[in-house]
Amino acid sequence: MKLHDLRPAPGSHTQKHRVGRGIAAGQGKTAGRGTKGQKARAGGSIPAWFEGGQTPLHQRIPKLRGFRNPFKIDYEIVNVGAIAGLVELGVLEAGEMPGATKKSAAPAPITVNQEILRAAGLVRSLDKPMKVLGNGDLSTALFVVAYAVSSTARAKIEAAGGTVSLLEVPMTRLAPIGLEPEAATEVATELPAEAAQAAEAAVAASDSAADA
Repeated sequence: MKLHDLRPAPGSHTQKHRVGRGIAAGQGKTAGRGTKGQKARAGGSIPAWFEGGQTPLHQRIPKLRGFRNPFKIDYEIVNVGAIAGLVELGVLEAGEMPGATKKSAAPAPITVNQEILRAAGLVRSLDKPMKVLGNGDLSTALFVVAYAVSSTARAKIEAAGGTVSLLEVPMTRLAPIGLEPEAATEVATELPAEAAQAAEAAVAASDSAADA
């Protein structure tokens, strides 16, 4: 076999069919392109988004205003009126004050936290911190444990003989793009090689100066 004996595989190479060169080309006079115009020319295709020169749709519609606050905390919202409704239904019950006698036993404030309200169906998720707002009336003493409480809700809870305990909102630092959280922590805590060598040299110099 020689170089001039090489041939393409059958069916892998087809001859270019030049159409629109007259009746004899086999596709009719205009070869399905119609008569003249932009679409009848070679390379005259029009993008799907082109609207003839008028302002396109993506420029006519309103744009997204404002900005997204990276420090915003998305809370699970609960109102004191909804908690009072659970108390009236008997879902949340009060116990007795520890150390109180039977004659003078006073009901202890009802403990309310995110886990209890999640079990009662008032809170949908435990992934977000809970915030208590003051919409509604409250007449039962509550011991509310939440991440945030509005001033109106605090006033109503304390007016009913209850107390409020605030938890610290957990703040998580996002990992850099392309790194897992564990890898990002290791990268953040690990010193560069040059910085580590400089630190060792400084410690050695201070030790030698102390010996002298």
